Amino acid sequence: MSQATQVTATSRWTIDPAHTVVEFSVRHLMITTVKGRFGAVSGTLVLDESDITRSKVEVEIDAGSIDTREDKRDAHLRSADFFDVENHPKLTFVSRRVERSGDRLKVTGDLTIRGTTKEITLDVEDLGRVKDPWGGDRAAFTATGKLNRSEYGLTWNQALETGGVMVSDEVKLSIDAQFVRS
Repeated sequence: MSQATQVTATSRWTIDPAHTVVEFSVRHLMITTVKGRFGAVSGTLVLDESDITRSKVEVEIDAGSIDTREDKRDAHLRSADFFDVENHPKLTFVSRRVERSGDRLKVTGDLTIRGTTKEITLDVEDLGRVKDPWGGDRAAFTATGKLNRSEYGLTWNQALETGGVMVSDEVKLSIDAQFVRS
């Protein structure tokens, strides 16, 4: 069969928000780590099981759903100093390419935060597929990555009397995603 007439078997999947966690961590005061998560996430995965590198994923996160377990900090993170959720209510990720890296994947895509789009690569582990007790199909993936928050316009900070800054520029990402076949 010629490549022009070859049919690719793909399936469409939707994020299960009840079983998906998007977390981040930053250094605070140069000595401790503060973690948070976004509670509202949605998205789709077009999965090509015959060649996973042809798969695509799109994710949308409600910036206002940020939760660091501290109401005052969360309000500050929603403000114009950080995410400016009034003007930029969504964070988005759209994959551009998927590459194999040993038994893992490298998923590179466009991450948009606060109206700024930058390319980011996530280290992804494919955890497999399973039938759920209701007859549906589920797929799961974990992903990790890093970004520099100031590159996205999240530049608020405060110098410390002892040197350094209150909040690190480096943000570590950790994602556990479960998808349901559409």
